[in-house]
Amino acid sequence: MVDHQLAAHVRAMERLGVAKRSGGTTRQLLIEMGLAPSVVVRLLRIAGSLDASPKLAKHAADGAISAEHVDSVAKGMAHIQRRSPVALPDDERTAHEVDLLAQVFSGATPAEVAAHARSKGNQVADETGGLPASEDRGLNVVDWRQDDDGRLEVRGSLDSVVGEKLVALLQSLSIKRPEPDGSPDPRSAGRRRADALDQVLDAAVGGDTHLTGAPRHLVMVTIPADAPDLAALPWLGPVSEATVRMLACDTTVSEVVIDGERVPLHMGHDKRLFTHHQRRAIGVRDECCVKCGAPAGWSHVHHLVHWVDGGLTDLDNGCLLCSTCHAEVHARGWEVVMGRDRHPRLIPPADIDPTRTPRPAYNRRNLNVDGLPAAA
Repeated sequence: MVDHQLAAHVRAMERLGVAKRSGGTTRQLLIEMGLAPSVVVRLLRIAGSLDASPKLAKHAADGAISAEHVDSVAKGMAHIQRRSPVALPDDERTAHEVDLLAQVFSGATPAEVAAHARSKGNQVADETGGLPASEDRGLNVVDWRQDDDGRLEVRGSLDSVVGEKLVALLQSLSIKRPEPDGSPDPRSAGRRRADALDQVLDAAVGGDTHLTGAPRHLVMVTIPADAPDLAALPWLGPVSEATVRMLACDTTVSEVVIDGERVPLHMGHDKRLFTHHQRRAIGVRDECCVKCGAPAGWSHVHHLVHWVDGGLTDLDNGCLLCSTCHAEVHARGWEVVMGRDRHPRLIPPADIDPTRTPRPAYNRRNLNVDGLPAAA
C-alpha cells in the first residue's frame, strides 16, 4: 500500500508539473530526494500506467500485490500494446489486463508475468508489427573495458536467439563438479560460467567444434500444435512465429511440437536439413552470404521456399545467409528468389525500394548479369 501511495504521489507530481517549475524533471527531483535511480524508474512506469489500468490500480491500492508485480503487469500491458498494429480496444485491453493479473494471483513471478505478456504480444501482432525488441538483432551490442586492476569487464545486450545459444552452451559446461574427496564444488555459479566461457574460447582458438558436454542442438524450441505463435525457447522464453521460421532453416534448432498438455507430438526430423555435401555445393555457388558478403563459414543455409510451405531441401531452394541477414530476410520483408541462371537474387522490401527490383547475390554484383538471357 505504501508503494502504491508513492506511485500515486509521483503521478500527481507529474500531472501538476511540480518538477518543471524548477526547470528539472520528476526523475531528477526524486533522485535528489534520496530515491535510488532504479526505484525512480519503476515508480514513474507504474505512475504512468495507473490511469490506463484501473483494475491494476485497484489491486495495488488494496496492497494485494507487490510493486514488483504491479510493475511487471504495467510493462506487460505496454509490450502488448506495442506489438499490436492498432490501438487496442478497451474491451481487449481489459481482457489482457485481467489475464496478466490472473497470472499474478496464480503465484507467477514477475519474470513469468513478463514471459506471458510476450506470448500475448506475439498473438496480437501481425506482419506489419515486426519483431519485438527481444528478437531484434539490430539492437545487439557487446562492450568491454579494462578496469583499474587490469580486469576485463564485459557487458552486452543480446536478442533471444543469440542469448539462448550463449546460455544453453554455458549452462551445459558449467555444471557442478564434486571435489576429488567427494565434497561439493566450491565455485559459485558465476565462477562456473566464467570457467565454461574459458573452455569455449580455448575450443574456438583450437578449432575444436565438438565441445565435451555441449548440447547437440544449440537451440530447442517448443511449438504448441494449435498455436505456433506461442512457441518458446527453454531459457529465454516466448519467440514470435517469424523467428521460429528463421530458426527452422538450419541445424542450430531442434523443434518439439507439443499438445495442450505439453506432451510432445513429434520432433523436427532431419530430412528437411541440408546435408554436408549440399552445403558445400551451395558454398561453391554463393561463396559468401548472398546479402552482405559475410564469409561462408559464418552463414546458414536458408530455404528460399520454407520447408513447412512445401519447399524442397535441394540446391535450387537454398542459399547462404549470415545470421543477421537471415533474421532480416524472415522479419524485415526481404525475399530471396532463384533466377533462371540458378543464382539467387534478393528482392528488397517496398520501404527500401518501392519497385522491389531484384538484386544479384553479393558475389555476382561485380558482374553485368542484367543483360544475360538466363538472368531472372
